[in-house]
Amino acid sequence: MKLPDGITIGDKYAPAMEIIDQVEADAYFEACVEHMMRFGKSRVDAEAIERMNLAYYAGYYDNATRERVERLFRCAHPIFGALLGS
Repeated sequence: MKLPDGITIGDKYAPAMEIIDQVEADAYFEACVEHMMRFGKSRVDAEAIERMNLAYYAGYYDNATRERVERLFRCAHPIFGALLGS
C-alpha cells in the first residue's frame, strides 16, 4: 500500500480509526511511515511523528476507539497521554 503524496490528514488517519487487527495495523503504520519518509524524515523520526499523529487524531473519537488505536499502533496522545488500560 502506498499513500499518495497529497493525501489529506483525514484521508490518511481516518482509515486507521477503523482497524481492529494487529497485522492490518502494522501494515497501515508502515504505509504511513513510508509516506512520511518521502518528505525527508528518517525512519526513526517518521515513526515517532506517525505515532503522535495517530494518537492525536484518535483523540477526536470515543474512548474505545482511542484505546484501540493506542494499543494497535503503540502510541499515546501527545497532550493527554495514554488512556488507562492501554
